[in-house]
Amino acid sequence: MVRYVPRLADGQKVKLAWPLALFRLNHIFWPLDPSTGRWGRYLDRVLAVLGCLIFVQHNDAELRYLRLEAGNRNMDEFLTGMPTYLILVEAQFRSLHILLHFEPLQKFLHRFYTTIYIDPRKEPEMFRRVDGQMLINRLVSAMYGAVISGYLIAPVFSIINKRKDFLYSMIFPFDTEPLHIFVPLLLSNVWVGIIIDSMMFGETSLLCELIVHLNGSYLLLKRDLELAIQRILAKRERPHMAKQLKNLIIQTLRKNVALNQFGEQLEAQYTVRVFIMFAFAAGLLCALSFKAYTNPMANYIYAIWFGAKTVELLSLGQIGSNLAYTTDSLSSMYYLTHWEQVLEHSTDPQENLRLLKLINLAIEMNSKPFYVTGLKYFRVSLQAGLKVKLFMAGTTAFDCQFSLFPCFLQILQASFSYFTFLTSMQRRQMSN
Repeated sequence: MVRYVPRLADGQKVKLAWPLALFRLNHIFWPLDPSTGRWGRYLDRVLAVLGCLIFVQHNDAELRYLRLEAGNRNMDEFLTGMPTYLILVEAQFRSLHILLHFEPLQKFLHRFYTTIYIDPRKEPEMFRRVDGQMLINRLVSAMYGAVISGYLIAPVFSIINKRKDFLYSMIFPFDTEPLHIFVPLLLSNVWVGIIIDSMMFGETSLLCELIVHLNGSYLLLKRDLELAIQRILAKRERPHMAKQLKNLIIQTLRKNVALNQFGEQLEAQYTVRVFIMFAFAAGLLCALSFKAYTNPMANYIYAIWFGAKTVELLSLGQIGSNLAYTTDSLSSMYYLTHWEQVLEHSTDPQENLRLLKLINLAIEMNSKPFYVTGLKYFRVSLQAGLKVKLFMAGTTAFDCQFSLFPCFLQILQASFSYFTFLTSMQRRQMSN
């Protein structure tokens, strides 16, 4: 049972960055290699079902804790368990979606690494440029690693203090004191933490890599077109210049269409999971900021988690904006093919007319920028027009409308509104 190994078109293994190398070990979110046999696939499905059952068990235990603290009106303890519960539910939705689309994901990744991924041996300069855009994302991965480390050292302190504490705030419907029950549950805590943490930084790293390499492929397309046009102008074969430029644009359009089709596949593969991630972000950031605000020294894990999530949304939005800007400039790329110089020197009027029609067609085909979206509601971009309505306490409503405003800032705006409401509720409780 081998996980999928990314390879280039010539069979060369892709050297994955460390976040993706760790994410590849995640048996729920990374697909199997096509060479895996039937029994290996059966075993993988059994392990996936077992993992989902562990998720359900943790969901029940953490929800029991939240219901208890909500009944006791203990806001601080309630919000202690809220971040891990929210990310658990998010992981359940995302894992369910990805398990239902395991085979398409493997084929999609295969196409990416064989046709879109920029080979550092052939295009070292562009690869360095593309890889440099991933540095912030790798910082986010390191921050997520610090978060899970803070949870995983909890059992060490429990042993020192001679207590039987779980990693997360949870209440089981049975006695967990016996050692033969406590140890398996604690190990399941560790497994859930590692799986979810690798999901948080790994899938975002993969999405960012898909976007930056697609953007880089568009830039290479533009560069190659400009160089080829300069060669046509330098040769100045007057009877054939219009035909040469027409054939060049046809070849470029074919590559352009292939990149557009991959972008549509990217959208189809990630639109649901992007929506889930963005939908949970506001509530998660709200709970994290509240815990970090009330006691920053004791709740340093929440502060790091808040920082990681914020920078993650920011870096993802910036990368999405870069792709949108590049695809938006494609129409200008075809218009700026120096066709007027070609027409000035060309002696073939029929080819001149065909060239103009082709350029007009190319401009129309690339008249809209490409965005990766979350079910057409969220855009992976720093520019998005959304309407956010926040309803709190049943009577107070905040209707926030933004036009061409950063998407991640909208999420921060929503989380800050919830945060303000929670702090006011806490002051009211303390005054009573």
